[in-house]
Amino acid sequence: MSALIQPKILKGFRDFLPRDEIRRALLIEKVTGVFRNAGFVPIDTPALEYSEVLLRKSNGETEKQVFRFSDNGGRDVALRFDLTVPFARFVAEHYSDLYFPFKRYHIAKVWRGEKPQAGRYREFIQCDFDSIGSDCAYTDFEILKVMYTSLKALGVEHFKIHISHRGIFNRFLARLELKDKSEDILRIVDKLAKIGKEEVIQQLTEISGTEKAEQIAAYSAAPLSSDFEQVLSHIESLAGGCAADTDRLREVHQFLCDAGIASNFVLDPSITRGLDYYTGIVYETFLTDLPQLGSVCSGGRYDNLTGLYMKDTVSGVGASIGLDRLLAGLEQLGILSKDAGFIEAIVFYEKGNSIRVNSAAAEYLERNGCCVEVFPEPKKIQQQYTYAEKKGIDWGLFIEPLPERASEGGQQSGSSVSTESNVGAALPDDCSGVSVRLKQLSTRTETKLVLKDVPAALKGGAK
Repeated sequence: MSALIQPKILKGFRDFLPRDEIRRALLIEKVTGVFRNAGFVPIDTPALEYSEVLLRKSNGETEKQVFRFSDNGGRDVALRFDLTVPFARFVAEHYSDLYFPFKRYHIAKVWRGEKPQAGRYREFIQCDFDSIGSDCAYTDFEILKVMYTSLKALGVEHFKIHISHRGIFNRFLARLELKDKSEDILRIVDKLAKIGKEEVIQQLTEISGTEKAEQIAAYSAAPLSSDFEQVLSHIESLAGGCAADTDRLREVHQFLCDAGIASNFVLDPSITRGLDYYTGIVYETFLTDLPQLGSVCSGGRYDNLTGLYMKDTVSGVGASIGLDRLLAGLEQLGILSKDAGFIEAIVFYEKGNSIRVNSAAAEYLERNGCCVEVFPEPKKIQQQYTYAEKKGIDWGLFIEPLPERASEGGQQSGSSVSTESNVGAALPDDCSGVSVRLKQLSTRTETKLVLKDVPAALKGGAK
């Protein structure tokens, strides 16, 4: 006999047991519903792309993190490290087939070869939604509204979406004669919440000198206020006055006010987003009760998504939800159940039951909007309880034995078959009046009722 292979997975990769995958699937279903209701459509792209497509504009750090290799045909290929670059290639390749504005969502796995550590993995899911082909305040607002609606759909009540505008910050840097160093400055300022103001000043001093470093820190660390206009007027004056970028923020804020959701948004000059392709509005989202968790949904506007792949300029705006981080936060806040499941109730199989009657009862409940499963064989009831509890099922249903009645051939309904399976038992013409016992598995309390009352009991929580 050959030696058994040890079951194992690569470092930085994970298996997901049903409990964890169900929670992730339910979260994805809810945000997908929000995307669809807002007019976004799904797309997909290959996990594997030509390396030159993915890495054309990347820096050395990105290349170090990409899973890159030669395939069997000798082609230089790589696994996608995000969903944005494949989207740019997708738009350029299918430009003539698309309509604009084009609103897409894409929920898929990406891979990065970075060093695994707590909360960081080499394979994870990204959840992106973008609107391209329209550069106007309403499109910016629309993305922000989807962010807001998604969190509300997930049951999050206390959160703030911090917004800013890259254009205002760039004008401010230009006044300091530091525009040519903006990329390095952006990356440092982006770390303000993590490393603190003093460390930011120290790192900026190496680039700009002490005086300008302190001015940049003062701009970025300006006190937050619930008065949007007050903060905007302050950074507007630092940047040299009113311009298209400040007008855009005022217009977006007016849309937020009109929609009645402005209280969940705050103008925060420290939000810069370290990636250099952002050119307009930028934003990050924080759970009020878990600020240490970091942003759970971030993004912004970019002017030239497809510049590497086509001559036409395509402006867009979008965001990405950090599913794993958001899941962890929802669990810590008690918003997401640790034992979420798809099935509301299971029909237990007691000795002497008819599997056909159990099945008919389940079908009746399914027709009446219940998610029900039938245990397939008459095992010990404790084994059936254990199965239900491990699967996260809250309710158990016992179908009471039916009164014996003569069949058309004159036999008793169970006379010719084993009482273990009772396959030949006659089915009732109408299951709704069948007597049942509904058991709440967490407390082991039972309620006697008839089948037609079970749907309401499950939805309302039978006592």
